[in-house]
Amino acid sequence: MRALRRWLPLVLLIPFAALLCVPFYNRTQPTVAGFPFFYAWQFAWVVLAAVLTWIVHRGWRA
Repeated sequence: MRALRRWLPLVLLIPFAALLCVPFYNRTQPTVAGFPFFYAWQFAWVVLAAVLTWIVHRGWRA
């Protein structure tokens, strides 16, 4: 359990890496709910980063 707690904050690098690869999501098609893919991808990662932060917080407290 201690080893998991030590490496758990590295989960927060996932959103950083996902948003760093701009050529992957720098396009307008397809659209998601009327928004270009570029904005939908970034908004999705805002939500996912918040969830990952919550998971790391809960794991760090346990």
